Amino acid sequence: MVINTIDAFTLKKMFLAGAKSIESKKEYINELNVFPVPDGDTGTNMTLTIMSAAKEVSQMENPTIEGLAKAISSGSLRGARGNSGVILSQLFRGFTKEIKDYDEINVTVMSNAFQKAVETAYKAVMKPKEGTILTVARGGAEKAAKLVSETDDLVYFWSEVIKHMEEVLAHTPELLPVLKEAGVVDSGGQGLLEIVKGAYDALLGKEVEFDSAPAPSKASDVQVNLDNALAVDIKFGYCTEFIINLEKEFDMSTENNFKGFLESIGDSLVVVADDELVKVHVHTNDPGKALQRGLTYGSLSRIKIDNMREEHNERLIKDAAKIAAKEAEEKKAKAAEVKSAPRKEVGFISVSIGEGINEIFKGLGVDYIISGGQTMNPSTEDMLNAIENVNADTIFIFPNNSNIILAAEQAKQLTEDKQIVVIPSKTVPQGITAIINYVYDKSVEDNTNRMIEEMKKVKSGQVTYAVRDTSIDGKEIKQGDVMGLDDKKILSIGSNVLETTFELIKSLVDEDSELISIYYGEDVTEDNANQLSEMISEEFPDLDVELNYGGQPIYYYVLSVE
Repeated sequence: MVINTIDAFTLKKMFLAGAKSIESKKEYINELNVFPVPDGDTGTNMTLTIMSAAKEVSQMENPTIEGLAKAISSGSLRGARGNSGVILSQLFRGFTKEIKDYDEINVTVMSNAFQKAVETAYKAVMKPKEGTILTVARGGAEKAAKLVSETDDLVYFWSEVIKHMEEVLAHTPELLPVLKEAGVVDSGGQGLLEIVKGAYDALLGKEVEFDSAPAPSKASDVQVNLDNALAVDIKFGYCTEFIINLEKEFDMSTENNFKGFLESIGDSLVVVADDELVKVHVHTNDPGKALQRGLTYGSLSRIKIDNMREEHNERLIKDAAKIAAKEAEEKKAKAAEVKSAPRKEVGFISVSIGEGINEIFKGLGVDYIISGGQTMNPSTEDMLNAIENVNADTIFIFPNNSNIILAAEQAKQLTEDKQIVVIPSKTVPQGITAIINYVYDKSVEDNTNRMIEEMKKVKSGQVTYAVRDTSIDGKEIKQGDVMGLDDKKILSIGSNVLETTFELIKSLVDEDSELISIYYGEDVTEDNANQLSEMISEEFPDLDVELNYGGQPIYYYVLSVE
């Protein structure tokens, strides 16, 4: 088979096939993440990013390359989540800039588009690191440039580019020692390769059925606004079933708490537990929440989610325009309400991870809380919505997670009517310290410098559990182990939450330390938190210890030493 040009219809099929390819492999890609923590994984972030664009692309009945370029670029930019998602969106942005003025794409245009994609992505990252998705993308672009003089056949062109990208990906452990120690290739590079391979399958004529609403794996994957607007008879639309392979104690009290949570988000509840497994059945509008809570007790298997509202699809299509208009009016009204309020000089937006921490940020004067943080990295669109809802000339954004900073910066670039300042806080304690040190009679520049400097003095830690076996930082970690981490590495490992947390704090305290702040999560009792506080006070009698309810999922404790 020889193909010399690609038209808009073929490009659409290739893009959707690429999206479907990574969606089907996202859990495998998640498993390649070096740190075995249960949050914000690469496969999920990249999938949600490309799906944001794919939903727009799939609705184009008579596409043009210019129209596809716009949909791919804008959809992925706004839907970008996590560093890997933002970089992917920048690759698409550069790629589409190059192709948008053509009616057909040949080898030369495709090669130039690859070059532009890599150039744009590298510019978007302040400190590009080799051995990552950027390296794999650049390898593909370099091979593409060499092939221009060798062939006019796009089939041969794509096959050779893929072969070279596979070679580059296999080499990533040699560029990043942490990958080599963990025995994995770069997860972002693997994700990019899956997209390219999916697109190639479509080029060869393989039919890929694209579903714009794939089965969710986390809470924010599910959007039921259309169903709610139509007031369908089915109260809870997703029949959700899964098995929890228990990795921690699941006594009667825990089972009752779990049932109470499931009843709060759905009905038709069945929970059957034995010593090793828990079988769960629930009807809910948010399967992701049920799955996320299940993960706190162990690994999941036999996941099955059925949309009980599929019979209403025809009605959904007929009423889509009405619903879109209604939502647009509601959004317009809300925006008008925000604008009618007195315009402030300065506003604050913070990403947060739990009910208690939300209240702390609100108490510090934060205008808008974006929920998500570790458990679900907010998208650029989430950032833009927050910006729209804060009526201020200058808005400070506190990402509070290193994997969210790029999305915040991308939102800044897309905002024209307000000055956006991204304070690069990598943890919640850093964000809290930064806001505390804001001085209202100082300039934006002075406050920015002040907050960043004060933030640097904070040592942050967090305690969670391992979701898989791995080797990292010279430590052998088994699935279910409790881990204490600082900003960069794992400092303590154990089987007991209290002891592992205590060891983590001891490793963070030094002779300059004055204050230890502890935020305990939703799975920690107040008694256990008080016990930890007392242990720390006895060990470090000269230090102040502050204990706060954080309410965060997944992470037993978030803490800081200053």
